[in-house]
Amino acid sequence: MAAVSDPLPDLLIAVPAVILACRAGAQLVRRIGQPPVVGEIAVGILLGPSLLGWLWPDAQTALFPQSVLPYIGALGNLGLLAFMFLVGLELDLGSLRGHSRTALAVSQASIALPLALGTLLAFGMYTTFAPDGVDKLPFVLFIAVSMSITAFPVLARILTDRGLYRTKVGALAMACAAVDDVTAWCLLAAVVAVTKSNSPTEAVTTALYAVAFTLFMYYAVRPLLARWVRRAERAYTESVVLVVLFSGLCLSALATDKIGVHALFGAFLFGVVTPRGSRIVEVTAARVRAFTVPVLLPLFFVTTGLKTDISLLAGDPVQWLWAGAVLAVAVLGKWGGGSVAARASGQSWTDAMSIGALMNCRGLTELVVLNIGLGLGVIGPDLFTMLVLMALITTAATGPALSVIRRRVGDLDAADQPEAADEEMAEKTTLQSAVTR
Repeated sequence: MAAVSDPLPDLLIAVPAVILACRAGAQLVRRIGQPPVVGEIAVGILLGPSLLGWLWPDAQTALFPQSVLPYIGALGNLGLLAFMFLVGLELDLGSLRGHSRTALAVSQASIALPLALGTLLAFGMYTTFAPDGVDKLPFVLFIAVSMSITAFPVLARILTDRGLYRTKVGALAMACAAVDDVTAWCLLAAVVAVTKSNSPTEAVTTALYAVAFTLFMYYAVRPLLARWVRRAERAYTESVVLVVLFSGLCLSALATDKIGVHALFGAFLFGVVTPRGSRIVEVTAARVRAFTVPVLLPLFFVTTGLKTDISLLAGDPVQWLWAGAVLAVAVLGKWGGGSVAARASGQSWTDAMSIGALMNCRGLTELVVLNIGLGLGVIGPDLFTMLVLMALITTAATGPALSVIRRRVGDLDAADQPEAADEEMAEKTTLQSAVTR
């Protein structure tokens, strides 16, 4: 029997190479005003067959031998579970106060229009891009949902970097993204249930189990966690809280995986029910973030990059036309739907278009969704590549688009409504003074 080689030495080369490369990419794009995730996604693609595997295939094989790929994937997925827990923990539905009607209108419009346009696009793509054996319904549903995603964490980072987080438009955008996030994950859970089920009855059963588990987490686990955290503030160390919360997110992820709606939903749900406002929870979350974001998430980016192959599109102009159609539908659905709904809700053109641009930001959340679709076999490598490029472009375009809107459209609004502009400036000054105090 041939001896099985130890993958540890190769892993000890691949992991730091990926971490350092993604860190360099993140720092580079920050210098040009982009969120770090843009650089990390780009580096993941460049380390895959799209560049390194094309220019120097031997180097890519040496850096990522087949023996280490399962371990890189497992570590990346573990980081992704921790990240989804943090997303759920930071999802503040309290931001809806004072904005609930507008937030609901904008978020639902920025989901409904992409769903409709994505459905039409998917019907046209089905015969060309659907993998063999995939029914039309899961394919269409998945493409429609993938057009409807907004990256809640990246949106918050962009607002913070540009000093808009505490402004009226920032608060409204965060409220819209919160509703959008919850709705999109629920829709994706339904798509996963339909895809994994062999019959309508099985899909309904999976959905009922998922609803029951959600209710159990909210009405049983949430109060128990709240009482335990209050006791932990007095009786336990931060290390104990870290162990309990990390174990809890893993077990919650296992439960939803067994139900049939994907482990990520369980980690996200555990974050939602974890108590907020506790010092010890905040410290624990900071520790999880300090390791997960710079160390484990880059491994997820590179596994995504290894599945992304731009050469699949290079030889066929029709493929690039389809890629353009995907990008156009994504932008028109999210940006257009969000902007029109915000304007119809009484926002100025500046704020309405700013909200639309922010809702069009896909970031890491879109990559999570796309990897789920590829893992389920609903989409193939060619369509996966198109959608990854769409996610990268829409995320990278958010910051520059926001700058242009706030400068040029804002000038037009101020010229048409000088009194309103003066009032908005006074409100911003008041908010800045409050923050300074």
